[in-house]
Amino acid sequence: MARERLCLGIDIGASSVKLCQLKRGKRGTVLVHFGLVPLPSEAIVDGALMNASKVVEAIQELVTSHGIRHKEVALSVSGHSVIIKKIPLPKMTPEELEESIHYEAEQFIPFDIKDVNIDVQIVNAESAQAGQMDVVLVAAKKDLVNEYTSAIVEAGLLPVICDVDAFAVENMFSANYDVPKDKTIALVNVGASKTNINILSKGISSFTRDLTTGGNAFTEEIQKQLNVPFDEAEGAKIASSALMSDKTQTTSTGHMQATANALNSVAESITTEVQRSVDFYSATSADPPPAQIYLTGGSARLTALSQAIERRIGVPVSVADPFRNIQVAEADREFVRGIGPAAAVAVGLALRFPGDGR
Repeated sequence: MARERLCLGIDIGASSVKLCQLKRGKRGTVLVHFGLVPLPSEAIVDGALMNASKVVEAIQELVTSHGIRHKEVALSVSGHSVIIKKIPLPKMTPEELEESIHYEAEQFIPFDIKDVNIDVQIVNAESAQAGQMDVVLVAAKKDLVNEYTSAIVEAGLLPVICDVDAFAVENMFSANYDVPKDKTIALVNVGASKTNINILSKGISSFTRDLTTGGNAFTEEIQKQLNVPFDEAEGAKIASSALMSDKTQTTSTGHMQATANALNSVAESITTEVQRSVDFYSATSADPPPAQIYLTGGSARLTALSQAIERRIGVPVSVADPFRNIQVAEADREFVRGIGPAAAVAVGLALRFPGDGR
């Protein structure tokens, strides 16, 4: 029996809107469309759509330019309006869990239960404690979810799945890599305005955290150090990535050093927060700490960041490739290579299908 058609993955980020469409064939997953449209600064602040019309226009531009006819969309949210917790509950059937989750959730959520959308998934039916099971509880403020789904609807599409960024990255990772069942790994997604951390133990998400610092912090620090406009600072950041390091040869030595100092400063700041998260996980979990860290997001290829994390936490750090196991047409490969790990959330969303129950 053929599997349902995959959703359009639409990643509404602080700096751009990304669209990904995949299809599954006999030989695996194939990239059909991928594109992005930049958003003006301040269009999205702290996850809130401050300029919803620009977001709608960006989605419509992507749909029109790629000739998209498919309407069903998977989108995602993250940030301080989203709570993710792995919690122990008395062992019960999925039906009983569905009936009782609102009561159970109240003690774990710092929001009024009436103001949030709640979802829950059993991740371990046999907890270490007798008579208990482990579930992942997700609560997202209704106002936030409504903002994002309304933008999708206004663009003429149909939102059918609302995920969270950390789980979308996990979905991308599991489609492209063998998720180890015998060791712990961490997925660190560095977006423009925030960083998502997802620690997987025995192949299951065991800890998540959203940091309020992302790739824009690198750009802002370069802007301050060089006294240049944001766009010029962004260009200097991109040119400093490992993939494009040859472009730094066109920059003066003084600018190169100032840029390096700025990148190292922010990299250390983000690394401190990643380390705190790993230390907290290690102190509160019976499972071992991460043995490997994978970076995604637009700033994942900054060597200053990967080197800082590797040095401070003491485990190998790799940049994940969202298209590693996805077939990409020859004509699109250079473009996709340029997008790189920034496509992680969009690809993870594009792997969802209506009613998949995740």
